Amino acid sequence: MTELTWVRSPVGSPDRHLATRTGVKSVLVMIPHIVAGNRLLDLLPLLEADSRLQVIFTSPEWESWRATHDFVAAQGGIVLPWAQARRGEYDLVLAASQRGIDEVTGPVLLIPHGGGFGQYRPWRPPGAGDGWRPQIGLEAGQLMREGRVRADSIVLVHDRERDVLAETCPRAVPAAVVAGDIALDRLTASLPFRDHYRRGLGVSDDRRLVVVTSTWSDRSAFGRHHDLFDRVIRELPPGRFRVLGVLHPQIWSHHGVWQVRAWLADGLRSGLTLLRPEGSWRAALIAADHVIGDYGSVTGYASGIGKPVLLAVDGTQPLLPGTPSAVIAEHAPKWDPGRPLVPQLSDAESAVPADRVRALLSSRQGRAGAILRTEMYRLLGLTEPARAVPVSPVPMAEVLPC
Repeated sequence: MTELTWVRSPVGSPDRHLATRTGVKSVLVMIPHIVAGNRLLDLLPLLEADSRLQVIFTSPEWESWRATHDFVAAQGGIVLPWAQARRGEYDLVLAASQRGIDEVTGPVLLIPHGGGFGQYRPWRPPGAGDGWRPQIGLEAGQLMREGRVRADSIVLVHDRERDVLAETCPRAVPAAVVAGDIALDRLTASLPFRDHYRRGLGVSDDRRLVVVTSTWSDRSAFGRHHDLFDRVIRELPPGRFRVLGVLHPQIWSHHGVWQVRAWLADGLRSGLTLLRPEGSWRAALIAADHVIGDYGSVTGYASGIGKPVLLAVDGTQPLLPGTPSAVIAEHAPKWDPGRPLVPQLSDAESAVPADRVRALLSSRQGRAGAILRTEMYRLLGLTEPARAVPVSPVPMAEVLPC
């Protein structure tokens, strides 16, 4: 898209005469990447069945991954080019990343796209020297611009994060809303349908599903262990186990579906299944019997719902004390490529205190949807609907075709 691209908009003044429903409030959903998009899609059911609202989408131009644009287009909503979105005014802006929120006009609700802001970010700047220290998502440099707080509401998943925020960016504390974790709540709501998700993946009752998950970066499980999936497939008897790969969407976006499949071609020929980049990783976790993972959020959620976790990490990744990742690293066994895998999976059972991890993932368990809806309608300046707050089970897991 270029600066010259323009589309008809149901919230733009020039096209107001074309509207069937008028006088609506506008909600702009900013999707810079698939992970942020998936989290924002958790919020949209909270706005359904309200004829006072018009939701539109945009994908910032500086995030030029084709996969992101395809993901946004697939939602079926009106997608404004970034240049057009920047010129509009909105009654609510939903964001799951700090990037770009200064460039749009309207009250901003900022929500984390992973397991909360209060943990170290995996990204390390190129050329960072020995003096570099990992940052968390609650630093003043992330939340402030030109002396003002960048978001009108900063959604936190845990009371612990408010304490961190008071130290790192005290001026942002009045904007903080501890809402809990809507992703965890949806996982919990989906647990009773485990058999349904397993059938959808084609996993029979006599086989155990092993989910192998990796976040992005060269320090992730997939970044460090290029043969991770091949080793797991070779070690596990196919008559007893099924292996499903769940890779961070940024791996797919940056390297491409063709390339990732090419890297894993031997494993795919030997029975490995891969979740689609935009697929429901939460459904995969619910269906799983074992999880092999790293310090990414998916591993944390897996542990929080009681899945045995085996860590494919080397222990060098800095982890913020008191976070789910730090607790998992303290208790979960580390994958040893030199030992048989099946006994290691058995050793991982009951190793991590799931209740403790779950309590660290959210301090408002089961209440995120209600708190978030109240906050969104406060920013919109509208009375909240009387209808019950939906807590929807997650969609089925979709895998790549063989």
